[in-house]
Amino acid sequence: MAESYEDAAARELEEELGVRARPRFVFKFLCAGAISPYWLGLHEVVITGSVRPDPSEIAWHDWLTESELVDLVRDQAFVPDAREAFERYRALS
Repeated sequence: MAESYEDAAARELEEELGVRARPRFVFKFLCAGAISPYWLGLHEVVITGSVRPDPSEIAWHDWLTESELVDLVRDQAFVPDAREAFERYRALS
């Protein structure tokens, strides 16, 4: 059986940030992808405790305000699909 988007998001959250939580599905969309198109599911979760980033998975982390995050996504190198997901997420509000 294939892993659901929600299960994959929860697994990645724990593997990469050391956080056990149940992410909430927000939407999915078809990304162009560098090699071929694929579906990307976007989830959100509220984290009230500390995070323990895995240095083999996470190069940098910090808590940012929304405006700081907007500036970071605009000014720094991001995977194009992540930038597109962020812009789609912002368009929801």
